[in-house]
Amino acid sequence: MDKFRMLFQYFQSSSESVMNGICLLLAAVTVKLYSSFDFNCPCLEHYNALYGLGLLLTPPLALFLCGLLANRQTVVMVEEWRRPSGRRKKDLGIIRYMCSSVLQRALAAPLVWILLALLDGKCFVCAFSSSVDPEKFLDFANMTPSQVQLFLAKVPCKEDALVRDSPARKAVSRYLRCLSQAMGWSITLLLIVVAFLARCLRPCFDQTIFLQRRYWSNYVDLEQKLFDETCCEHARDFAHRCVLHFFASMQNEMQVRGLQRGKAGRGAEAPEIPESTESVDGGTGKAHLRTVSSQEQVNHLLSTWYSSKPPLDLQASPGLWGRGLSHRAPTVAQGTKLSQHTDV
Repeated sequence: MDKFRMLFQYFQSSSESVMNGICLLLAAVTVKLYSSFDFNCPCLEHYNALYGLGLLLTPPLALFLCGLLANRQTVVMVEEWRRPSGRRKKDLGIIRYMCSSVLQRALAAPLVWILLALLDGKCFVCAFSSSVDPEKFLDFANMTPSQVQLFLAKVPCKEDALVRDSPARKAVSRYLRCLSQAMGWSITLLLIVVAFLARCLRPCFDQTIFLQRRYWSNYVDLEQKLFDETCCEHARDFAHRCVLHFFASMQNEMQVRGLQRGKAGRGAEAPEIPESTESVDGGTGKAHLRTVSSQEQVNHLLSTWYSSKPPLDLQASPGLWGRGLSHRAPTVAQGTKLSQHTDV
């Protein structure tokens, strides 16, 4: 249990760790899906290629889309690309870095499926059995072209009566399976070499641009997270004050009715006045949330955040960052414990 908790905390430590965990999970699910899939080639001349190529390419496409949907940075990247410039200019280098990161993680599961299918060879044999050149095999010398095509279409079905225990079927199947495995191992070796060169050669070049783009891509992701958290905090506080305001107004109304009954001869006790809504938080640093106290102000704030994000310069715009919704209050009361988050 402790190991599971440590692993969970590791994946929660950063957005990259979470995305890497999701990538590994999709790859493991891909292996499980392929191992449990029941492959049945139709063994028909006009449908073998459609079935084999469809099984080789369609699941990877679905896994690629699942990888894009599961990656939170996909939405962050599109939002950063489509947002209005406002006071903060857009950096296409950051968007390209985020796109590269998203695509690398989304392609992991599809590549695993394609490599498994090629190394297994069933899809390749089914897809290209009808495309084999009969002249490479001596067993087809005594067959007519129509018989050859029918025989080749039946190659993936080793239990079919036409090709059962036929040396020609075994030869064609072995030939296609060797080609499929050769392609699979070649792609695997190519990917390993590319990853090795990228890992070893990257320190040989200037890392300034890479570090900058990595930093600001993480910043965009964290900024959106903190804004969502602060909006949730403000919504909770705003709802709390609205409810307290409702109860306070109802108490005043009941107090008026109680005084009227007291004039009729029934003594009415003075109702307790609810705690002031301004002292609910007891000075815990939420004054910046209380400045936005109406629906129109909230709508204007959200519209401003989308259309004109503040510049990345705290000294140049102290009024813009010091007031409004931020992750923590601009001033901290004495004795108040500071938040563990750090502003960038």
